[in-house]
Parts: sequence; C-alpha cells; structure tokens
Amino acid sequence: MKKIIAFAGSNSKYSINKQLVTYVASHIKTIDSQVLDLNDFELPLYGIDYEIEHGVPDNAQKFLDLIKSSDGIVLSLAEHNGNYSAAFKNIFDWMSRLDGKVWNNKPMFLMASSPGGRGGATVLEIAKNSFPRMGATIVADFSLPSFQNNFSEKELLDTDLNDKMNIEINKFEEAIQ
Repeated sequence: MKKIIAFAGSNSKYSINKQLVTYVASHIKTIDSQVLDLNDFELPLYGIDYEIEHGVPDNAQKFLDLIKSSDGIVLSLAEHNGNYSAAFKNIFDWMSRLDGKVWNNKPMFLMASSPGGRGGATVLEIAKNSFPRMGATIVADFSLPSFQNNFSEKELLDTDLNDKMNIEINKFEEAIQ
C-alpha cells in the first residue's frame, strides 16, 4: 500500500494547519497516511557555526528519511507575517543541508489556512514558487480562508470550498497511484 506523510508547517499545539492536514489525510483513500508533528523533531536554530561545530542534528535526518520513504507529502503551511513559520523554516533549512532536493520529487499536496480571508495565500504562493527548486512536485494545492468559519472536525462547512478541496484530493490520489 502507498504511504504518505502529512504535516503542518507549525509547532503550535493548536495549529489550524495541523487540523486541516489531519482532516485531509483522513480523506485520502487507499493510501496509508502518517501525520507528523514538528514538535517531535526539535532542532536548534540553524546556523552555519552550529553546523560546523556539531554537525546536522539527528532529527533533521529522521524527518528527511520520512520524506524519502513516503510516496507523497501533504503539507499545510502556517503563515507568519506573510512567510513560513520559524519552526517550519528551521527544519526545512536543516534538511536542505543534507539534501538540496529536500522534497525528493515526491508528489505534494500543498495547502495553507489562516483565520483571515486570504487563507495563507501569501505563504502558499511563496512555497509554490520556491519548493520546485527544492525537488517538490506540487500536484495539488488548496487554501482555506477564515478557518474558524469554514472548518469543523467533521467537514468543511462551505460546500464550494469542500468541492474544491475534494478535487485537489483526487488530483493528489491520482498522482500517488
């Protein structure tokens, strides 16, 4: 059976992006999914001086190994001041020291959500433009605006958004098969 990893680009215990990525992973059929938490892969703040003195921490290798062993990636990015969260950027930077093509050409379903009406659109666009240079094969993407108004644990409340999300899930499933 095919296996995907899913995670949020956030270290918040209450991350709306983790809620979204968990929800989406549970709706991907015929594929085994593992939801990861960045908090389980603590890393020091990336710096070349640290790397020279101590090398790359084991948790960066462990996370990269999970990416490499998967058949696809579902990632929902948190947007902090129009960019990646510090926690995501840090693990991303550490992994890039091990493999410049971090995403290993795996099919990726890229998402973002926010409490506001733009739904993390800025960070989503940044990732869509830069991730392919780092080995991403983005086959589907989705932005969920106004998270608290549009999401419940059982469903997306807005039927148009739900339909759009299901189209993107289908694109991702087809790419994995």
